[in-house]
Amino acid sequence: MKAPGRPLFLARRSYRRRRLVDAMRLLPLLGLFLFWLPLLWAPATTTEPDTAAGGFYLFTAWAVLIVLAFLLTHRLGDQPQPGDDAEGASGPREDEGGG
Repeated sequence: MKAPGRPLFLARRSYRRRRLVDAMRLLPLLGLFLFWLPLLWAPATTTEPDTAAGGFYLFTAWAVLIVLAFLLTHRLGDQPQPGDDAEGASGPREDEGGG
């Protein structure tokens, strides 16, 4: 008989927190891709790049990255840390004699 080991699935809260952290780690790579993408654009009929469209694109990509970072950090901040208890572990405990 197989000995009981670690559970096959993670807890839902822990799994979602790890996926949010993974998304935060990938956000700079997404930003790098979005900022370098205009270099691949070919000019339409002229030899000079379209500055207005490129500037608008970069500003929009920058704003989207800011909104994504805000949403991810907001979602990440709502979830408790893995070691926190329900009452909050930030303050000193009474049994530790905090003072």
